[in-house]
Amino acid sequence: MFDNNFIKIKGARTNNLKNISVNIPKNRLTVITGLSGSGKSSLAFDTIFAEGQRRFIEALSFNNRQLFDQMPKPDVDSIQGLSPAISLSQNNTNRNPKSTVATITDIHNYIRLLFARVGKDQDGRKTNLEPKHFSFNSPHGVCKDCKGKGTILEIEPNLIIDSNLSLNEGAVLPWREEKSKYYIKLLEKVSQDLNIDTNKPVGKLDGDIIEKLLHGIPDKKFKISYKNYQGKTRTRTVPFEGAIKDITKMYKETPSESKKEKLKSYMLEKPCPSCKGFKLNNNSLNVFVASLNIGELTSKSIVELLGFFDKQISEYLNDLEKQVANLIIDEIKKRLYFMKQIGLSYLTLDRSITTLSGGEIQRLRLANQISSDMSGILYVLDEPSIGLHQRDNNRLIKMLKRLVDGGNTVIVVEHDEEIIMSSDYLIDMGPEAGNGGGQILAIGTPEEVSKNKNSLTGQYLSSQMKIDIPRNRRREKGFVTIYNCTENNLKGFDVKFPLGVLTAVTGVSGSGKSTLVNELLFKALSSKDGKDALVESNGYSKVEGVDKVGKVIRVTQSPIGRTPRSTPATYTGVFDDIRDLFERISKVNKKTYRKSDFSFNVAGGRCEECKGEGYIKFDMGFVSDLYITCPECRGSRYTEEILQISYKDKSIADVLEMSIAEALEFFNEKNIVRKLQALVDVGLSYIKLGQPSTTLSGGEAQRIKLASYLYQQGSGNDLFIFDEPTTGLHIHDIKRLIAIFDKIVDMGNTIIVIEHNLDVIKCADYIIDLGPEGGDAGGNIVAEGTPEEVIKAKESLTGQYLKSKLIKN
Repeated sequence: MFDNNFIKIKGARTNNLKNISVNIPKNRLTVITGLSGSGKSSLAFDTIFAEGQRRFIEALSFNNRQLFDQMPKPDVDSIQGLSPAISLSQNNTNRNPKSTVATITDIHNYIRLLFARVGKDQDGRKTNLEPKHFSFNSPHGVCKDCKGKGTILEIEPNLIIDSNLSLNEGAVLPWREEKSKYYIKLLEKVSQDLNIDTNKPVGKLDGDIIEKLLHGIPDKKFKISYKNYQGKTRTRTVPFEGAIKDITKMYKETPSESKKEKLKSYMLEKPCPSCKGFKLNNNSLNVFVASLNIGELTSKSIVELLGFFDKQISEYLNDLEKQVANLIIDEIKKRLYFMKQIGLSYLTLDRSITTLSGGEIQRLRLANQISSDMSGILYVLDEPSIGLHQRDNNRLIKMLKRLVDGGNTVIVVEHDEEIIMSSDYLIDMGPEAGNGGGQILAIGTPEEVSKNKNSLTGQYLSSQMKIDIPRNRRREKGFVTIYNCTENNLKGFDVKFPLGVLTAVTGVSGSGKSTLVNELLFKALSSKDGKDALVESNGYSKVEGVDKVGKVIRVTQSPIGRTPRSTPATYTGVFDDIRDLFERISKVNKKTYRKSDFSFNVAGGRCEECKGEGYIKFDMGFVSDLYITCPECRGSRYTEEILQISYKDKSIADVLEMSIAEALEFFNEKNIVRKLQALVDVGLSYIKLGQPSTTLSGGEAQRIKLASYLYQQGSGNDLFIFDEPTTGLHIHDIKRLIAIFDKIVDMGNTIIVIEHNLDVIKCADYIIDLGPEGGDAGGNIVAEGTPEEVIKAKESLTGQYLKSKLIKN
C-alpha cells in the first residue's frame, strides 16, 4: 500500500549507486552525507531531483516535450511520493555579469515598482516613468554607453607598453603578438619621423614621444609596405592613431573570442562615466525616493536597507504615498530580513553575481524561496553551509527548519557536523568513493547513526575517530608584512603573514578575509615580476618581505574549464602522456595517426558532430542548459577509426571513462602514474579522467589544481593560497587534506588558507581573525596568534567556537 508520508526509492543505480532502495520522510529535514564521491549527489541530484525535473517536463505540451525525448530517465526502478522539486545547488545559477543580488532575489522588481509609484524628480514632482524605465536590462532604462554593465573597459597604458623593452624588442606588447608585419613597418616609419632610438628602452624615452606612441600623430599619414597574415606584400598609406585607439578598435572589431580575451588583459574595468556605475540612463537616475535615486539605493548593504525601509523612508512619504508603497515595502523588507538571517547582511543589492561564491548564491536563492511561502515542494540543497562562519550556522538551520515547517520536504547534501546533528533523518553513504561507494551504510536519526559501527560518519559523530590537534605549533621563518590595508572594508590595519607555517584567515562572512588575502596579499606578492608590477595598488601603503617568497600559487575553486571538453585529464597534463602512448601504439600497428588525432579538442580523430564534446547542448533558457549524449559517437567523442586503436584492449575513449583509481592500476608508465597518484593523494580517486569540468564542484576543481602542483618539483619556498579548501569534503577527507598541507609546509613552503572549518583552524600554526562582523562592521583584526592564543580573545567569535574544539580534543 502506498504511503504518502515518504519518498520511496527502489533500485537506484545512477552513476555509482549499487541498486539501493531507501524511504525518505516527507516534510522533514534529511541530510545525506558520506565521503567525497560516495554517491551523495548521485542520490540527491542525479536520481531524486532529476526524476522530479523529468516529470515536470513530461507535464509540458506535446510540442515542448518532443525536444526532450532524449532526456535520460535516472537509472532507478521506481520513485513514489515525489513532490515538485527545486534544486538549490551551487552551480546551476546563470552567471550573467548583469545579474545582481537584487535581480536574482526579485527585490529589484519591487524597488522598480516603488520608484515608478512614488518616485519624484529633483523638484519634488511626481514622474510618469514606468517600472521598465528603472531596469538596466530594458532599452527604456539602460545606460547607452555601458549597455547596462555599469563599467567600461579602457586600455591601461602601463599594461600595453613594457617600459623595460625597446621598440625593436616589442615594447608595445599587443602589436608584438600580431602575425602580420604591419605594425613593425608602421613603427619603423613613425620612429624615423620622430627620430626615436628604437634600441632604447621605452621607459627612457622622452614623455612626449611616449604620449605620441600611445595617442598617435594627428593629421599625418605614412606609406608602408608589409607582409600580411597570408604572407602577401601590401602597400598602404595610413595614419598613426596610436596604440590606445588602435587596440581599442581591434578589440571591438575582432570576431575571435580568444583574441578578444587576450586584448582584455591589456584593459582595466572602470566605472562608466555616464551613469557612474549605476547602469541606468540620466532620466531614470533623476528620479528619487527619500532623496536617493535607484542606483544609490541599491548600492546599500542589506543591513543598511533594513534600517532605511523600517524608519527612514516613512519620513519622506505622505499618507497617500504610504498607502501606495506599504505593500511593496513589506515585500522588500521580508526578503531583506531572510537574507540577513541567512548570514548575508553584508552584501549590497547591486553586487554582481559573478563576484559571489557558490555558497552565497545558493543561500540567496534559499532566502528567496523562504520568502515566497510555497508549500508541498521538495527542495534539494548542496552544502548550504559553504562560506558560513559557525555563528551563522544556527541561522541557516532555522531557515531550513522554516522551510520544513511550511509544509516542504528538504534534502541536504552536507558535511557540517552541526547541520548533520540538527537533521530529522540522516543517510550515510559509502564505504569508499567511486566504484567503492554507492551504498547506504547507515540510516536513521543522527543519534542512531552515531551508534552504527558501519558508519564512518557515525564514528566521527561519536568521537571514536577524530582529527587530532598538532602536538606542536610550527614557528615562523620570517614575515610578509602589509601596511595600512584599506581595500574595500579593511580599516587601515597592518598585518604580518608568517612564512613557513600554516596560517588560517578566519572571520564571519563579509569580514574582509577574501579582500585581505586574494586582493591584497596575492596581488602584492604577484607584483614582484610581470605586468602586475606596473599597476599600482591603493589598497595598502607598503609591503615588506616579498623577497623571502618564491612562487605564489593561488589554488582557487574556479572551474578548470567552462565546457565539457575540459577534463581532469587535460588540466593535469596526464592526457598528453596518454596520447603520446596511443601514438606509439598506432605506429606499432603501422597506422599513421598523430598525437593530435587522439585529442577531442582539435579536428582529426574527434567526432565532428559534437566537436569532441560527447554531448549536444540545448539552451533551456528558463532552467539550466541541458546536455544530451551525442547520437553520432554515443558520447565517446571520437571517430570509429580512432576507437580501433587500443592499449591493453582499451580505446582512448575507454581510458577517459576510467576513474583515477582504475587508471592508476591500469597504467605503469612513470609520468602517467606520477600525475594520477597526485590526484589520488588529494582525495579524487573516484572522479573520471574524462569527466566534464561542468560536472565538477568548486572543491573538486580546487583539489585538481592542488594535484597539478604536487607532482611537480617546487622550490620549497613557495606560498600557497587556498580559499575554503574543505568545500565538499567529509571530515575523513579533511583529515587527509590536513596531512597534505602538513607535507607541503614541512617542505619549507607557506600555506595561507581562508577557512571556516574548525578542524582545519585548530590545526593551523597561526590564525588571523577578522571582524567583528561583516561589511562596514568588519574589516578589523580582532585576534591573531596561535589557536591557543586566539581562544583567549573575548572579541573573537572564531575563538569562542574554537574553544570547544580545543577543549573537546
